[in-house]
Amino acid sequence: MTAPYDPNDREKVVAKLPSELRKELKVRAAELGKDIQDAVTEGVEAWRKSKGLAVVDTSGGTSFATYLPAGLYGTLKKDCTARKISYNQGIAQSIRLWIDNNPSPRPKPPRVTGARRVIFGNQKGGVGKTSVSAGVAQALAESGHRTLLIDFDPQGHLTKQLGYDLLGIDDPSLAKHMLGEAKGELNELLVPIKGGDFEDHLWLLPACKDAFLLDAKLATSRSVRIKETALEKALEPLEQLFDYIVVDCPPSLGYAMDTALYYCRTREGEEDGTSGIVIPVLAEDSSADAYDMLYDQIQDLIEDLNIGIALLGFVVNMYDSRKGYVATSSLDEWNHIGDPPVLAVIPELKDQREAVRVKKPLLVHAPYGDQADVMRTVARRISA
Repeated sequence: MTAPYDPNDREKVVAKLPSELRKELKVRAAELGKDIQDAVTEGVEAWRKSKGLAVVDTSGGTSFATYLPAGLYGTLKKDCTARKISYNQGIAQSIRLWIDNNPSPRPKPPRVTGARRVIFGNQKGGVGKTSVSAGVAQALAESGHRTLLIDFDPQGHLTKQLGYDLLGIDDPSLAKHMLGEAKGELNELLVPIKGGDFEDHLWLLPACKDAFLLDAKLATSRSVRIKETALEKALEPLEQLFDYIVVDCPPSLGYAMDTALYYCRTREGEEDGTSGIVIPVLAEDSSADAYDMLYDQIQDLIEDLNIGIALLGFVVNMYDSRKGYVATSSLDEWNHIGDPPVLAVIPELKDQREAVRVKKPLLVHAPYGDQADVMRTVARRISA
């Protein structure tokens, strides 16, 4: 029998849902590696065949948006009218039914290495390392993972874009902890990032301008190994507190970047691909040149230190096919590499720029936009 709608012809639908149900849907969809729109579609299809479902408490509901096949959306509204319930109740019951019919997979054995470590790096500036690392960290936290987002760039764009102040130049900082110059505990510097469905799961370690001096101080350190291990040693006390530690790296190939690459290496007993580097790029030639230099740096570390560093994939940022052959042919070349794969393509839209302007996280400012959905796709692929 042919479905009475085209699954590729979707339209945006908006409902009012209680925050806990909305969060539960996002967590379960992430656990099962399923797009939210597909989960809701399956839930609506199952709801239409079910009878006698319990009423879902939708009091205090807030806006939730997704995409349903156009024909299914119209049928859902008619069914709600026939059952004498509100459209919001119909959507809520459908989501509740899908969650109940798709139980959480059994938890994986605990990792001996603590948090999974994902760094976002590229020697070229302006490719969106900050926006992509922030968006993916929000998506990981939204899925129920305790996530720490680290601004490791002395320019502090991540910290400022999220509406926080940089640490004072004379205050304790990540750089000072890396160099053994700080008093107190590093976790005292963490600040919670509020808002959205990731609240209580996402923290920020703000930047400090003293990180501009980090390369020079690492270069003159008397310790042979501090150049590579400094970041790991500083962050080690935090690893048991988080499921993911996400690092927004500086646009450089210096010693600081070496410490980040060493930090995301595959540790003994850790499955390959558990941690690693995500490389944001643009669909143009200069990003490819920058990647070549980064790749050489990674290979040098692998050979010099006899370690493994997983290249988790590219994220092609700010893509606009209307830019013509330069953009489309470049995207083809990124896809042609194959290993590492292209994890996702982020369209050139206003959402992220607006979020930066108003100093809000993307998944708070535009949680149902295309860019937010791509961040969730990247998070789902690197956490699989």
